Amino acid sequence: MSPTVITYLVYIALSVALTIWVARTLKRNGAIFLVDAFHGEEKVAAATNQLLVVGFYLINLGFVSLMLRVGEPVTTAQQGIEALASKLGAVALLLGAFHLANVLVLSRVRRHRTVPALPQAAADPSEHERPSGIPVYGNPYARP
Repeated sequence: MSPTVITYLVYIALSVALTIWVARTLKRNGAIFLVDAFHGEEKVAAATNQLLVVGFYLINLGFVSLMLRVGEPVTTAQQGIEALASKLGAVALLLGAFHLANVLVLSRVRRHRTVPALPQAAADPSEHERPSGIPVYGNPYARP
């Protein structure tokens, strides 16, 4: 087996293992965060968590596949290690970037969550009547 093929196989094995480990860690530790972000709605949080994990796998494994090819044939152990280091570094950066993006988006969701709407009393019909007189510029219903 050529050194290039060995480099490919090691790259694939390490990248897939790293992706699986990160996905499992994020799923396990993100579950509590998602339940809080979705107001205790555990089913919604679990479904969202699963969708995030599936998307995470698809994007990262697609990236791993696209990054498989090395620019030059690997003929020495040094070239193999250098190729693996740069490719695994790119995978680690992508995993970190997606993790950071997910945390930022979910933090915004959590911060901007709304309080459940309270029932409103029937509106007073006199509030919707058109006022008499000259309308104020920009708002014809404003009272002068």
